[in-house]
Amino acid sequence: MSKRNLALVAATLVSVIYGVTFTIAKDVMPAYISPFGFIVVRVGISAVLFWLVGLFAAKEKIALNDFPRIVAAAFFGVAFNMLTFFEGLSQTSPIMASVLMVTTPIIVLILSAIIMKEKILRKKAIGIVLGLTGTVVLILYGKSVVGAENALWGNFLVFINAVSYGLYLIMVKKLMDKYSAFAFVKWIYLFGFIMVLPFGWQQLSAVHWAIMPQDIYAKVAFVVVCSTFLTYLLNLLSMKQLKPTTVAVFIYLQPFFATLFAIGLGKDKLDVVKVLSALLIFTGVYLVTIKPKKAV
Repeated sequence: MSKRNLALVAATLVSVIYGVTFTIAKDVMPAYISPFGFIVVRVGISAVLFWLVGLFAAKEKIALNDFPRIVAAAFFGVAFNMLTFFEGLSQTSPIMASVLMVTTPIIVLILSAIIMKEKILRKKAIGIVLGLTGTVVLILYGKSVVGAENALWGNFLVFINAVSYGLYLIMVKKLMDKYSAFAFVKWIYLFGFIMVLPFGWQQLSAVHWAIMPQDIYAKVAFVVVCSTFLTYLLNLLSMKQLKPTTVAVFIYLQPFFATLFAIGLGKDKLDVVKVLSALLIFTGVYLVTIKPKKAV
């Protein structure tokens, strides 16, 4: 298998894990751990894991002038990204949050054109629109947008989170071109942990770990190890071979896998609309991930 195909598999696996995470994390928050406290747990333990893995990786020295970019990546990709999403989600409905999150590929496409001077190919633009259409239909179909406390502010925060993640993908691409993932990801998470700690320390201190059920411990472990540590690593590995716009479009697969997981648990049913939405999503992802033919 080529390195590009392995990168596509890694990006798909990230979407599968995130799709499953929506259901698992919901059992943990806010009943056992409040959102910001959970962010501190996720980022803190993941930082330790990345530093431990870094001990066995090939040693690479990070240039001093690259640390401002690493700090910025930690801010946009870890701290600001997670904090705005969780706060936004608490203010708006999960349905609206999901719809706004899938604008990320379009944001990345626009930012890549502005910052990286990346040419917007017609095929890629069509793929992003098809994927967006399929995802929005899948999310909104049969759902009611209710139960939002402060929807306007919540929607704004989730949109800002999508822009933040888009900026992170572009920033980290420059680092991937220069270093291996293990060289700088430990620094991103260390700085990210320092940034989120003041916001989540109080909520973390309020967690009653002694009376937490074992299955909740297992779900916390899954979110930390698989949904944070592993997905972040897989995303970085896929970024080595793929453009930010290609990695971003895999966000469209997350609601699909979440629906598939819900159907497998008997919490949802398969129907024509879901099948057609899935076809639109996979067609969109296919068009974006096709490697363009080089001019002779």
